[in-house]
Amino acid sequence: MKSLFQSKQGKKEILSLYDEKLKSLEIEFEYLTINTSFGNTNIITAGNPLNPPIMLVHGSNGCAPIALETYSNLHKSYRVYAIDVLAQPNKSAETRLSMKDDSYGKWVIELIEKLKIDKVSMAGFSFGGLIILKTLEYDESKISEVFLSSPAYIVNGNPLKALFKIFIPMKQYIKSKNTKYIEKFLAELFTTRDEFAYKYLSKVFVEFEMDFTPVPIIKANKARNIKTPITVFAAQNDVIFPGKKMLKRAKKIFPSLKLSKLIIDSKHVQSKEQNLMIEEIIMK
Repeated sequence: MKSLFQSKQGKKEILSLYDEKLKSLEIEFEYLTINTSFGNTNIITAGNPLNPPIMLVHGSNGCAPIALETYSNLHKSYRVYAIDVLAQPNKSAETRLSMKDDSYGKWVIELIEKLKIDKVSMAGFSFGGLIILKTLEYDESKISEVFLSSPAYIVNGNPLKALFKIFIPMKQYIKSKNTKYIEKFLAELFTTRDEFAYKYLSKVFVEFEMDFTPVPIIKANKARNIKTPITVFAAQNDVIFPGKKMLKRAKKIFPSLKLSKLIIDSKHVQSKEQNLMIEEIIMK
């Protein structure tokens, strides 16, 4: 199978940034490699094994250390399992799963079963939200509660806005390597500038084969079958998954919606202060 990384050197540089971010968190952790039918999955664990389990699922073009940093205090109250999502620029297998079937759900349930954990909470950002909802669709029996931040799979934004504000600057950067285009991209998506995101995505955009498949949205009848408590944090100024539109549909289709919160003045990626607020709600 052809690698999703464009070169060995590119992969080395991306994983070096991965290691740099993980080291900067200054937490005790260990790696687990879980063999699944979809390929080996790398998981970073932290926190007391006797604490309740929580799985963190990062967004598209991300990695587990970013998820650990987003909610950096969870390991004090939970046994945290931060997953490297398959076919992303990280340390898991490069098997690309379909968003149209239940592959993501099957994969996550395999991980939960092989980890021998039960009553698992899950927290996911963006594409991680889609993965979590796919898991609930497939088999929610081992999941106690989920927290979704700017999640994919509930609504989509205006495709023309996304094209001009996000995808064209990304393509212009890939073609020209001119940093003004990546700064434009980051300014549209990030509430506050993130220096690591700048370094990491600068490499990922040119050294990794990204997935540009259109993101589907959950069917109302499938959403109504979910019984697990769901909390949705929607971002007011999110170009990709608009906050007000998301909350309106979430309230309509999820009977198990426990809390829905519009994060004021947030773009797609929340600020550190906004993530602390989300983390406090998770820890309650």
